[in-house]
Amino acid sequence: MKRKFVFLVLVSFLVFSGCEKREVGTAVSKNGKPVAIKLGVTMDPECGMEVEKMRHSCEVILKNGRTFVFDDPGCMIKWLHKNHYNTNDVKLWAYSDDTHRWIDAKKAKYTMTDSTPMHYGFGAYEKNSTKKKLIPFDEMKLRMLRGENLTNPKIRKKLLGF
Repeated sequence: MKRKFVFLVLVSFLVFSGCEKREVGTAVSKNGKPVAIKLGVTMDPECGMEVEKMRHSCEVILKNGRTFVFDDPGCMIKWLHKNHYNTNDVKLWAYSDDTHRWIDAKKAKYTMTDSTPMHYGFGAYEKNSTKKKLIPFDEMKLRMLRGENLTNPKIRKKLLGF
């Protein structure tokens, strides 16, 4: 019996010690600015995927500085809604697809047809220079909460033609 127990403990240790540490909402912003993302380690608290690229990433910073990182603007909106956060009570950042820097997510303009990690289609832009149709944050948020995004087959067909 002792041998089985020792064997199980040893196997468990080997299995779990090989697992990489994933971080969800552990970073703290001291000044309301975006925190550094550990690509491939930081997890999106909404979808559970690792944030692999800066492109399309977003951050929510609570009043106490606790920061949550998302791989897709759609995940950020779903998480805010599910956790009953008012967008006026938190700081929102989006990584801009055109200027490749952090911008205020509420001031960003969004496409509806970008290829984003969770396939919602909302890519954040700082400038109006893209040839794509851009919508403001509040409209993006409303469309996301209504399910009017590229994950909806009817919307995808309407926007992309297939």
